[in-house]
Amino acid sequence: MLNLEKPVDQIKEFLTSFQFQLCDALEEQEEGGKFKEESWKNVLGEGCTCVLEAGKHLERAGVNVSHILGERLPAAATTKHPDLTGCRFEALGLSSVIHPRNPYVPTTHLNVRFFVAYQEEKVVGWFGGGFDLTPYYGFEEDCKLWHQHALKACETLGEGYYKKFKSACDDYFFLKARNEPRGIGGIFYDDLSEPEFPRCFEFMKNVASHFLVAYITILKKRKNYPYGEKERDFQLYRRGRYVEFNLLYDRGTLFGLQSQGRIESILISMPPEVSWRYQWEPQPNSLEAKLYQDFLIKREWV
Repeated sequence: MLNLEKPVDQIKEFLTSFQFQLCDALEEQEEGGKFKEESWKNVLGEGCTCVLEAGKHLERAGVNVSHILGERLPAAATTKHPDLTGCRFEALGLSSVIHPRNPYVPTTHLNVRFFVAYQEEKVVGWFGGGFDLTPYYGFEEDCKLWHQHALKACETLGEGYYKKFKSACDDYFFLKARNEPRGIGGIFYDDLSEPEFPRCFEFMKNVASHFLVAYITILKKRKNYPYGEKERDFQLYRRGRYVEFNLLYDRGTLFGLQSQGRIESILISMPPEVSWRYQWEPQPNSLEAKLYQDFLIKREWV
């Protein structure tokens, strides 16, 4: 059984520190745009939401930290823990979604979280999270870089974890109704409580760190690529898939809604502009078609 008082404080301190580290790094690439910081508190907990909108390079970037306490774990958190249904809980997490303006820069998502459930005399804690990449126009070198950093983050836990978490990411970020991946994946993990707490916590920190380095590298490289109306239209169309996944399948969104979370913080993941078309298909041999053929498929990148 873990003594969770100190770990909860340590995790909260790390999440708050990394939130501002990520915002600072994104502001540096934005060249003038600044995050709006809003601390909030309600009957369920507290948090801080940082949002940058209508920037030169970032159309919307949200970085949210929350610490939620509740009397009953929501259904989204007990799918794999039916024995904990109805238990008192704490949930600490950082979630970020970045929607770039340039279609040649991918959208990305990061989440790192820690749950604590109190079951009579027993205290149960586990980690979850991961990061994934959603390109509009694919670049092999970017995808390989992304997965190389995912692999390095997993080395904290030992051999075999990257393959396991990469497969879980491919399975999770998949739109079943369309039989289509959301992007090129990354890593996704849940119910992580072994090995011991210090290594799991170190893994959480490495996931955040490697996400930051990988995405800033890609953003810096692609943010000034020239593009036109055609590329912008395709970006808006593909953003529709992002909205569909978040509203239909994402467990984090469901958890936030079921726990009566702060709706503005939950939905900062949505792109500011999006479009849908009826039965649209890309032109054969186009760059848009190449995204489907070469990138939106299950494949090994490292």
